Amino acid sequence: MTIKKFISKSNLKKIIAFILFSNSFIFPNMKAFADVYVNGYYRSNGTYVDPHYRSDPNYTASDNWSSWGNTNPYTGQKGYKSNW
Repeated sequence: MTIKKFISKSNLKKIIAFILFSNSFIFPNMKAFADVYVNGYYRSNGTYVDPHYRSDPNYTASDNWSSWGNTNPYTGQKGYKSNW
């Protein structure tokens, strides 16, 4: 079987459609796993904390927006905490 027969116009269209279709589901959701929306709330001392986004909670400190070397994508503020 030659490559020309395998990659006909209809097969090429199917391959391109599959790639575009699958990327439309994968790439937009990649960022959604990293950000968590936090609703506004009142602290025990009565101060109100505005709603905001934060990085996804996990067991590491090096990938948090406040860690040195990282930047908060919403505010542009650079991280300042050292992880060591």
